[in-house]
Amino acid sequence: MQISSANTMLKSKNTQRLLTAMQQMNFSSNAQYDVCVIGGGPGGYVAAIKAAQRGLKTVCVEKRGTLGGTCLNVGCIPSKALLNATHKLHEAQHDFKELGIETGPVSMNFGQLMKQKEKAVGGLTGGIEFLFKKNKVDYLKGWGKFADKSTVDVDMNDGSKNQVSAKNIIIATGSEPNSLPASTGLETDEKFVVSSTGALALKTAPKRMVVVGGGVIGLEMGSVYARLGTEVTVIQHTDRICPFLDKEVGKAFQNSLKKQGMKFVTNTRVLNGENNKENGVKINVEDKNGNKSTIETDICLVSIGRHAFTGGLQLENAGLSTNDRGQVEINDHWQTKVDGIYAIGDAVKGQMLAHKAEEEGIAAVEHILGEGGNVNYDCIPGVIYTYPEVANVGKTEEELKDEGVKYTKGVFPFSANSRARTNNDSDGLVKILSHAETDRILGIHIIGPNAGEMIAEGVLAMEYGASSEDIGRTCHAHPTLSEAFKEACMGAYDKPIHY
Repeated sequence: MQISSANTMLKSKNTQRLLTAMQQMNFSSNAQYDVCVIGGGPGGYVAAIKAAQRGLKTVCVEKRGTLGGTCLNVGCIPSKALLNATHKLHEAQHDFKELGIETGPVSMNFGQLMKQKEKAVGGLTGGIEFLFKKNKVDYLKGWGKFADKSTVDVDMNDGSKNQVSAKNIIIATGSEPNSLPASTGLETDEKFVVSSTGALALKTAPKRMVVVGGGVIGLEMGSVYARLGTEVTVIQHTDRICPFLDKEVGKAFQNSLKKQGMKFVTNTRVLNGENNKENGVKINVEDKNGNKSTIETDICLVSIGRHAFTGGLQLENAGLSTNDRGQVEINDHWQTKVDGIYAIGDAVKGQMLAHKAEEEGIAAVEHILGEGGNVNYDCIPGVIYTYPEVANVGKTEEELKDEGVKYTKGVFPFSANSRARTNNDSDGLVKILSHAETDRILGIHIIGPNAGEMIAEGVLAMEYGASSEDIGRTCHAHPTLSEAFKEACMGAYDKPIHY
């Protein structure tokens, strides 16, 4: 009796501890929610916070153990930390002397470079957890998968099981990097043949790096290592890098990167190769004329796009499936074919951009609330954070020609901008495309200093249907880089003053 009583008391205490722990974690097994968000990346965590702010009982399920998704953990944020630090290194090594700043030899402590990158990431991921607590969003650290159309089973990271029911479920599981087929001999191992994730975690700067793919991620990471002294070669299957860019801007961009020492092999595809690990990687390629050659390198960065990360969700249990690209099919309101289930961000059609996912997350929540929800996809900006930066929104000149739209063009170089000249940072231009009859701005393309910040003015203008004359007649502070934006607009409807 005493043993039995002791066991009962022990079980009671363990049960109480479990209940207390679950209360502290602010959720309970089989809890009923208004919204369950699967995925804690930019789209998912923003949707969860917005839902909670609007009074919906909300839970977010995320396997990684830290919030922010690819963008914050192994993408946008850590890469920008490396880009910023290596740009400062490049300035100190190449520009300070001309400005009259005398220093001794300047070098990079690679270990400290990576340490400050991790510090930035850690601070931001912790910040999102704080926002969850502040807004009363429940947070389950585990793998979420559908049990049925309104129930999510969660394999918790600590090995336990959980389950939540929700009136509405938002799929926000993001994307992952594409790899070369194993048959090529260049399967990703994240040590010698790496994705962007592996490139962010190298132990030292390699002597040689080949980047397969001339898109945004490959060029950003390639430029980081080029500044650290790595010999960087980019292999691109088309005739130019970033073929989605306005051709005039793209050409200027490629020329600028060439001046910085990056090499480009265009109209060339990878056939196969050999990963000899510490002894180097061999990459066999073929150009458009059928000529074959071999490129040897220490590190091969494979940057050939990304694909939706939707495997393992058990979508079939909810009556859902994916298309041939692994994306969840949705309508114009981010609704799947199953009532109450939404999908956003990289898991669905459209550009794979963190800010696009954020806008979709908010709009989906607004639709759940019966308020409609809207995202203007014509006003989603893109930015490449190399040096110089490249930013764009709206149509390219080539697209307007293909569509038969009559347009006017205004171009203003930063070499004619006083702030850029005094900053000794005058490479690049601002290009404005507006409708020939209405003067409404149709496209904006910037290459130059702070392009990623400057594009915001253009996005706002396009969102509200501004004309180039509207911007050209708006007073801009002097001397500022933004004056180049004003002058380019003046060039679209009349003539600029300073060029």
